[in-house]
Formats: sequence, C-alpha cells, structure tokens
Amino acid sequence: MKMSIRAIFTLVLAAATFSQAAFAVVYPLPAANSRLVGENLEITVPEDSTQPLEHFAAQFQMGLSNIMEANPEADVYLPVPGSKMMIPHQLILPDAPREGIVINSAEMRLYYYPKGSKTVVVLPIGIGELGKDTPINWTTSVQRKKAGPTWTPTAKMHAEYAARGETLQKVFPAGPDNPMGLYALYIGNLYAIHGTNANFGIGLRVSHGCVRLRADDIKYLFNSVPVGTRVQFINEPVKATVEPDGSRYVEVHNPLSRTVEEFHSDSPAPISMTPKVSKVLADASVNTSEVDQAVQRRSGMPTKINGLIEQATPAIPVESAAVPATPEIQQEAPEAQPQDSLNSVQNAAPVEPQTTTTEANANRS
Repeated sequence: MKMSIRAIFTLVLAAATFSQAAFAVVYPLPAANSRLVGENLEITVPEDSTQPLEHFAAQFQMGLSNIMEANPEADVYLPVPGSKMMIPHQLILPDAPREGIVINSAEMRLYYYPKGSKTVVVLPIGIGELGKDTPINWTTSVQRKKAGPTWTPTAKMHAEYAARGETLQKVFPAGPDNPMGLYALYIGNLYAIHGTNANFGIGLRVSHGCVRLRADDIKYLFNSVPVGTRVQFINEPVKATVEPDGSRYVEVHNPLSRTVEEFHSDSPAPISMTPKVSKVLADASVNTSEVDQAVQRRSGMPTKINGLIEQATPAIPVESAAVPATPEIQQEAPEAQPQDSLNSVQNAAPVEPQTTTTEANANRS
C-alpha cells in the first residue's frame, strides 16, 4: 500500500492521460440493527487495456486506496490485461448516526444520508497529508456553499514553495484551473469539502487538511446537501457488526500513519480495536483465525468471522469492466471536467487550497 513520492508522482503523470466519468453510488439503508450493505464485484481487466489502476478506481467509484487494499497484487501503473480485479462495493456502515455527512478518514470515504430517502450515498475522498491532517472526532456542519470558489494561498504555503525553489501565484481565480475545483462546501471555520482540478489524489493523503472529491462527486454534494447539514468526522480503520441473523463481520483498513517513521516503514501500522469492535470479536462463536487473517490482509472488505465462512461475501462477476453493477450507480449527464494541472504538485499532487477570510475563514485545506 505504501508508495514513495517518486512512485506516486509517476502515477500522477499516468493518471493525467485519461478522462473518467464519476458516479454517485447509492445503497438502500438496512434495518437499524444492521450495518452490512452492498455486494463486491469481480471484473476482468480488458485484454486491450492500457489504463492505470486509478482508471478502474474512478470507473467504479473507488478511491485508489480502496482498490489497492482489495487488490494488493495489482500493478498500480498497468493492471495485467485479462486479470481479475475485486471491486469492494460491500461495506460496513460507520458506527455513527445515520444523519447528514459522515467522513471516515481511515477508509477515505464520505457517507451522505439524504434526509427522508432511506439511502446512503458513498463517495471516495482525498484527505490531509501527514502533518496536515484532516480532522477526526469532530462534529460540525455545512456553514455555506460556493460555486466557483477562489483560493488565496497562505504565507506559510508560499514559504514552503519558496524553500523548494518554486513559486505559487498569490490568488487562484474561480475556474477549471483552481485547485479547489468548481464547488466548495465550507464546514466550521477552517475547512472545506471541495473539488479538485486534477483527476488523481482521491484515496490518498494529498491535501492540507480539507476533504477533496472528484468533480462530479462534489457537484452532486453541492446540489444535494443543504446548508446546516450535520458533518461528523471519525477515524475507524476497523469496523465490525453483528447482523440480524447472528452473522459477525469485520472490515479492516490500513490505519493512517501517525508519524513520519510509520509512513516510511515497511511494517504494517499498528491497529487498535475500539471497545465496541472488541465486543463483536470476543463472542464465543468467532473464528479467531479468521479475525487474525483479516487484520493481516487489511483488504478493506467485510470478512465473515463466525458460522459458515465459505463464500460468506461472494463477489458478483461482471463480464465487462465497462459496465458497473450493483449497488445502484447513478450518473449525471456529461459535463466538461476541470482541466488537469500539474503546476502545483506537492507530495505528488496539486497543493490543496487554503483560503483567506474572504472564503469563510477556511484557512486550511
């Protein structure tokens, strides 16, 4: 899962060569005593494919980290034509109120519960890089929304660029070259949920703390989420559930690195279990070897850990990678995408916007 800055930058150049269509993935909400939703898909990489892994992540509404966790052997730059690939569309809903927006930084997913719809929309996100972290354990709300946001980099950011011998323009006007993309939802006083002017970085730690989405995804949120909507940030690398039939599942993601040493280490980052997760795993019916394997694999997919294990979460085969399947995937009419810009690369991605007080004091991003 870990990649060097040089490797990610090479991936950036590869990702910039293709266009993508973004989708809204909508799951029907399960009963209140259930948190397992969706089904995994299995696709075959087309024989004539020359696309990087990011292409398939975007096509099936995944972040790059999601698809890498589920397919650890896949080549990031060129998945082997004819090979099988797992699309992790089955997941455990976060242990949080089913209200407004819930952002789980550890799995790099945003959950939106439209009021009165009995559905949940799941979108992949990019988050803050190490040392410029996206908030965790914080509840706030959407303060305001803006189409065509501008971005004024802070003095600190200008200093960072100058230290690398680079320059950063003073103000980025609204438009397709703005690193904030075309839409922004301002939350609290310091952060925003916004778009990007590049088609990479989703599912990676690339921002200055704000939440980054693909162009069509932020457009969907901008058009759908009312001002005042509750927004909760959590950090749950391990989720677990007991389903109505007694089945127990655990879903394990790679936890976010907490230090530079952890980030660069080849050893897996340590995982700690919350009391609620530990309670699910402590039942006498649980197969502890399955739990151990799930923790080792960290596939980001729910694993059944009691009862009959075989084919507990079967994948639905999809004949063509060009045809997304269940859950429901809604696509908006095509619209011009923001132009790619590699002029403000930091940690292999355009620097994430930070705005001045003219943008609701959103001084971090």
